[in-house]
Amino acid sequence: MAQQDYYAVLGVPASATQDEIKKKYRRLAAKHHPDKNPNDPKAAETFKAISEAYQTLGDADKRKQYDDLKRRGSFGDFVDFNSRGGARRSGSGGQSPNSGIRMEDFDVGGLGGLGDIFSSMFGNARNAQGSRARGPQRGEDLEYSLEIAFRTAAMGGKVPVEIDFHEECATCHGSGAAPGAKLVTCSECNGRGTISFGQGGFAVQRPCPACMGRGQIPTERCPTCAGTGDVRTRRVVQITVPAGVDTGTKIRMKGKGARGAKDGTPGDLLITFQVKPDRFYKREGLDLIAPVKINIAQATLGSKISVKTLDATKVAIRIPSGTTSGKRFRVRGQGVEKDGARGDLIVQVEVTVPEKLTAEQEEAMKKFAEAMHY
Repeated sequence: MAQQDYYAVLGVPASATQDEIKKKYRRLAAKHHPDKNPNDPKAAETFKAISEAYQTLGDADKRKQYDDLKRRGSFGDFVDFNSRGGARRSGSGGQSPNSGIRMEDFDVGGLGGLGDIFSSMFGNARNAQGSRARGPQRGEDLEYSLEIAFRTAAMGGKVPVEIDFHEECATCHGSGAAPGAKLVTCSECNGRGTISFGQGGFAVQRPCPACMGRGQIPTERCPTCAGTGDVRTRRVVQITVPAGVDTGTKIRMKGKGARGAKDGTPGDLLITFQVKPDRFYKREGLDLIAPVKINIAQATLGSKISVKTLDATKVAIRIPSGTTSGKRFRVRGQGVEKDGARGDLIVQVEVTVPEKLTAEQEEAMKKFAEAMHY
């Protein structure tokens, strides 16, 4: 079955960044997931194609191998990866007339070379199917971007979040069959679980969209999962935020990912934090910057001000006479604590000028200016 290449499947150019590929995949997966399209029989096939494309393009190493193979247009002259994982030659001598490369150089199906490249890139769907049938499978690792408050990031805490999981259907145990229904050989792939498609001068295998790689299809689909074998569930997970995290900080929560099939171990949950800005504080490393406004009199004559720390404790700051706008005052040990180290609280003053003066104030300012010989 012919199909567009992976870039075309995701609708991105070959020059797309990994982040652009990831964002496009998430949009497409959300749009075409079978759970959101119960009346569209093609949704499952589209979703599988999107997922397969992202499995390769979303991994930098696999993407590089994929791009390298696409650039070798001569592969299509003599290699056809069929559904049995082997290869056959076409033309005389088993060699592309322009490539100058011998078939033996690729060691297809042997211990190395092109066969190993394809194995590492796309895996062996039949082996995966057999493994699934034989015993437990580890659950998928899940990624989640969590937005947290500035103070929670600085001081740590717990945040409950609702996360969607795709897990093995408890009704059919992943078979996709309704209770009492029979499983028959898939006519699309003849029971292999994979189909072969060619694009860009070479051919690869992909899971059969009709049976979703199982090699069999049910006479009646499971009413719970609509025959997909998995369901989407939502669980509340308590995320422990370590003190001192910043935007981009990642943590791994062992065993908090999707449940494993056939009593397999659950996967992990990978959390990436996005810290919301605070209305008062800003952060520079482990230091906290607290902007405080003072008036001309305070700056000129000196003053004493009170500033709240991150834990709402008040500290007194003495402003010396002649303080200029932008001057910083450091309070030791009142910043962000992380891994045993702690920053400081830095109070940065901003001298404000009144927009309007009363007649009395204006007269006083004139006398002040005269005294200063302005």
